[in-house]
Amino acid sequence: MSEIEITLGMALLLSAGLVFAKVCQLIGLPSVTGYILAGLALGPSCFGVISMESVGHRLEHFTQIALMLIAFSIGEHIELRRMGSFARDVGYICLLQALGVFFVVSAGTYLTSWLIAGEAVNHLETFILSLLLGSVALANAPATLLVITREMGARGVLTSTLMAVVAVGDGVAIMVFGMAVSISHQLVAPSDVALWPALYASVSEILFSLFIGVATGLLIDVILKKLHNRGEMLTAGLALLLLCGETTRYFDLSPLLAGMAAGFTIINRAERDVRLFRALNAFEPPIYVLFFTLAGLHLDLSALKLAGWIGLVYFVGRIVGKYYGAWFGAWMSGASDTVRRYLGLALLPQAGVAIGLVVLISSDKDLSAWSVVITPVVLAGVIFSELGGPLLARFAIEKAGEGEKIEPHPECGNRGIRACRLWLRSPEGVSLVPWSGDRIRPAANADGVVVFGAYHFSTVRGLARIATILAHHYHALPMSVRVLGKAEMDHYKPHEHESLFMPENDEVNSLGYPMKKELIFDSPAAGLVSAVEFSNTHAVVLGYPLGRNPRNFQRVLETVAANVSCPLVAVRFVGAFRSDRILVPFLSISQLEELMPVLEAMAMAVMPRITFLHLLHFDCTRDEVQAADSELQEWLTDNFFDIQTRHMVVASESRLEYILQEAAYHDLIIMSAARSHGFQKMFFGSLSDSVVQDCEKPVMVVYIPELE
Repeated sequence: MSEIEITLGMALLLSAGLVFAKVCQLIGLPSVTGYILAGLALGPSCFGVISMESVGHRLEHFTQIALMLIAFSIGEHIELRRMGSFARDVGYICLLQALGVFFVVSAGTYLTSWLIAGEAVNHLETFILSLLLGSVALANAPATLLVITREMGARGVLTSTLMAVVAVGDGVAIMVFGMAVSISHQLVAPSDVALWPALYASVSEILFSLFIGVATGLLIDVILKKLHNRGEMLTAGLALLLLCGETTRYFDLSPLLAGMAAGFTIINRAERDVRLFRALNAFEPPIYVLFFTLAGLHLDLSALKLAGWIGLVYFVGRIVGKYYGAWFGAWMSGASDTVRRYLGLALLPQAGVAIGLVVLISSDKDLSAWSVVITPVVLAGVIFSELGGPLLARFAIEKAGEGEKIEPHPECGNRGIRACRLWLRSPEGVSLVPWSGDRIRPAANADGVVVFGAYHFSTVRGLARIATILAHHYHALPMSVRVLGKAEMDHYKPHEHESLFMPENDEVNSLGYPMKKELIFDSPAAGLVSAVEFSNTHAVVLGYPLGRNPRNFQRVLETVAANVSCPLVAVRFVGAFRSDRILVPFLSISQLEELMPVLEAMAMAVMPRITFLHLLHFDCTRDEVQAADSELQEWLTDNFFDIQTRHMVVASESRLEYILQEAAYHDLIIMSAARSHGFQKMFFGSLSDSVVQDCEKPVMVVYIPELE
C-alpha cells in the first residue's frame, strides 16, 4: 500500500468521524459513539471502504499513541489531595464491582454452557471458559469515559470517583486476568506451569509497569521545570511518554498502567504543574478520532451471530455485576446517593483493554482452543457496550448534575438547542420589547426622511422603531416603503393601501412621531433605490428575511448599498429585540467613525450601556495592546464622555468566536459591514456576514456609501 492510500485512509477516518460525531451531537448522543459508528460504517462490516489489511493495521501506531495519552490524562484525575474525601469509596467500589462482575459473568457462563450442552458438558473446559470470560469482563473503557467527561466538561464527586475507579479498576482487571490465565494453565497442563510463579509474574507486571510510569513522571517533572515554551514542553513530554509506552511494550508490561502512573506522579507533586496536560489537550483530538474510528473498524458484526446465548449472558451479566457491584460498594463505603445510583451506569462501556486481553488468549497456545468462543463473545459485548455504553455514561453524568451546564436561551422555554435556534429566527420567536422610555418629539422643522423597507409583520415594528430613532437623530421623519411585485398591482385597490402600513404606523406613533408612507410595485432592490432617490434620505433601514439563510439576502443589500448615497442599516432579528446592552466589535477606529451616527442615535434615545470591543491580531505585542487601549480611551472621552461605556482590547485567536462569546452578555450587536465586494469578498470573507449568520442575538450591520 502506498503512502498516498494510507494518507487517504486517515483523511476518510478523520472526516467521517467528525461528521458522524456532529450528527450524534444533534440527536443527543456523545461524540465517541459517532466516531465508532464512522469506523463501523467504513469498515468491512458495512461499506468496506477501508479494510484492516489495507489501512487499519498500518495505523495501529496511532492506537498506541492514543492509549498512552489517554492513560496519562486519566492519571491527572487521581489527585490524592482531592481524593481524600472519597478514597475509601474508590477502594470499596473497585473491590465489589470487580467481585460482582467476575462471579456473575463466570457463573452465568458456566450455567448457560451446562444448560446448552446438557449431560455432554465438559465441566473442566466450561470452568476454564467461565474463568477467562469473567476476568475479561472486568476491563473498563478509560478512553471512552475520558472523552465523554471532557466533552461534557464534567466536574464533581461522581466524575472524580469514576475516573479513579476506572484507573484502579483496570489495574485490578489486569491482575485478575493474570491469575485466571495462570489457573487455566495449571488446569490444562499442571506439569508445565506452576501456579504461584505465574501469580508472582502477574503481580510483577503490575508493579514494574507502575515503577516505569512513576520514573517517567518524575523525569517529566524535572524537565518541565527547565522549559517555559509550550511547544518545547509538548515535544519533550510527548517524547518521554512514547518512550515510556515502548519500554513497557518491549518488556511485555502494561503501557496503560505506566501512563496512568506518570500522570498520577506529576499531578501529586507539590508544584502541581499541569502545563503538559493542557498542552496535550490541544494535541489529542485528532489522535482520539483515529483511535475510536479504528476501534469501530475492528468491530465485526458477524460476532453478534457467533456469540449466541453465551454472548448475551456475558453482556447482561457484566451490566448486572458492574451496576450492582458498584452500588453495593458505594453503599458499604457510605458514598453519596448520587455515586450509588449512577456510577454503575457510567462503568458499562468496554473496549480496547478487553480486546487486548482477548488477543493475549488467542496467542496463548495452551488457551487458543477457548479463543474460538471467547473472541466472538467479547467482541459482541464490546459492540453493544461501545454503542450503548457512552450514552448511559453521559446520562449518568447529566443526572448527577456534573456536566457543564449550557444555559438555555431564556426565551426558548423547554425547547432543545437546535429547536431553540430555529425558533428564535422564526416569526413566532421574533418579538419587540415594549418601549420603556419617554416619547420622543420630532423636530419642529423636520428635514428629509429615514427610509425603512417593510416586508414581514414580525419585523416591521422593530424596523419602524430603529428608523424612528435614526430619524430623531437626523431631525427627519421615518418613511415606510412597501415594495411589492408588479404582478400584485391589481390585487390592491387604492383605498386598501393605507391598511398595509398599520403595524409600523402604530409603532412610530407610539414613539411620538408621524410616519410617511410609500407603496412601490417593482423588484425589491430597484424599488428601494427609487424611493431613496426621490426623497431627501438620511439613512435606509432594512431587515433580513426571517427563517432563511441571511446570505441569500446579501445581494439585495449590496445592490441597494451600492446605489444610495446614505448609510444603510441591515438588521437581523433574533428573538426579542431590545437595546439596553449594546456590543460594538470593530477592527480599527475608522470603523467607529463610520458607526458614529447610529451609535449616537441609539445612545441618545435609549441610554444603553455600550461595550466597545477592539479586536487585534493574536500575535500582537503587549505594547500594541496598550497603545490600542489608550487610543480607544481617548476616542471614547472625545465622543461618548456622557454615556455609560466600557471597552475591551483583545488579541483574539478567532474574531468570530470572541464576538459570539461576548454576544451572550449583550442584547444587540452593532458593527460595520465589509468593504469588499464580489470575488474579493468571496475570497477574504466578511466578519459581519458571519456574525449575522451565527449570532443568536439581534445584529445591526451598517453599510457606509463609498466616496467617488
